[in-house]
Amino acid sequence: MNPFASTPTLKMQGGHPTTNTQKYSVILPTYNERKNLPIVAWLLAKTFQECGFDWEVIVVDDASPDGTQEIAKQLARVYGDDRIVLKPRAGKLGLGTAYIHGLEFCTGDFVIIMDADFSHHPKFIPQFVRLQQAHNLDIVTGTRYRSAPTPKMSGTAPGGVHGWDLKRKMVSRGANFLADMVLNPRVSDLTGSFRLYKKHVLQRIITLTGSRGYVFQMEMMVRAKALGYSVGEVPITFVDRIFGESKLGADEVVGYGRGVWALFTGV
Repeated sequence: MNPFASTPTLKMQGGHPTTNTQKYSVILPTYNERKNLPIVAWLLAKTFQECGFDWEVIVVDDASPDGTQEIAKQLARVYGDDRIVLKPRAGKLGLGTAYIHGLEFCTGDFVIIMDADFSHHPKFIPQFVRLQQAHNLDIVTGTRYRSAPTPKMSGTAPGGVHGWDLKRKMVSRGANFLADMVLNPRVSDLTGSFRLYKKHVLQRIITLTGSRGYVFQMEMMVRAKALGYSVGEVPITFVDRIFGESKLGADEVVGYGRGVWALFTGV
């Protein structure tokens, strides 16, 4: 059976059967994601298998005390250690360096970065891939703040956020508005962390990026645009985490403001 001929797969891809021989590496930074990781891994495996894509998931765990690493090892036994690859670190070293660490072990042609807390649903990955293939884009980023993809593509729904209170929605909107006004990146969701990169593009950008933590995502996109890389956007639905607590705090908000200023003066 051709996996691209199934009704669910064609619906996700917008009704256009394709052949894809590329390999996709997913970097999943984790900290206390024992409950979320099995769900995300199952959804990723299901999505890639239905689409017929070659894939691997690089789990970068920062010494989680809740047993996340043991769960990752069990998932490697289920799906194969060539599919679920655990690359732990000695402590909680930050989101940006987690991507740098994970990238060292990626064997795919493309790299997908996303959260492991189920905020980013793997069902959007086929849409990322389809948009990238249609326009040979260097980067495709998920956006909560557009109703349609750019460049245009059929078969998608408007972006949005579920599970946030008004305060957090206003903080997110305000952060993106501030960055848009100061940096003019021409990307609607600069703080989003669900993206697909050509591997060599990510390797170049990541070596130039000096920020850490949550500012890391913003700086990578600003530098990508400054370097002339092509960027597409696909609307996604962001859902607040199912299990665990958000790791965004006051320090990260202050750091974000400083990061915007640093990029304005330095890029």
